Amino acid sequence: MSGSVPAGRIVVIVLAVLRHDQRAADLAGGNGIAATTIRRWTDEVVALLAAGAPRLDGALAKVARRGGEAVLIDGTLIPTRRRTGKDNRKNYSGSTSATACTSSRSPTNADA
Repeated sequence: MSGSVPAGRIVVIVLAVLRHDQRAADLAGGNGIAATTIRRWTDEVVALLAAGAPRLDGALAKVARRGGEAVLIDGTLIPTRRRTGKDNRKNYSGSTSATACTSSRSPTNADA
């Protein structure tokens, strides 16, 4: 990535951008680095992470093979009307008017 900045410092800066949504321009000024350099580092790390991530079609095929019916992608609550039935009430949040997907995995469905 860069020969003049230690790798550990690059990691901390990139994590600040990705995890805490810090602006590259703000981090650049405080660290004596150009904002474009921080953006380049961030793009490189995202590309490395994406290369190691499973593809969506493969992940969905795996869920289907295991008999899955619903997939929770990122934990986002989905706005819904209140669902009827005892089984659906535990997943409904009255404060957000949203339903969350939950998973009760048995040992036979657990990842190896």
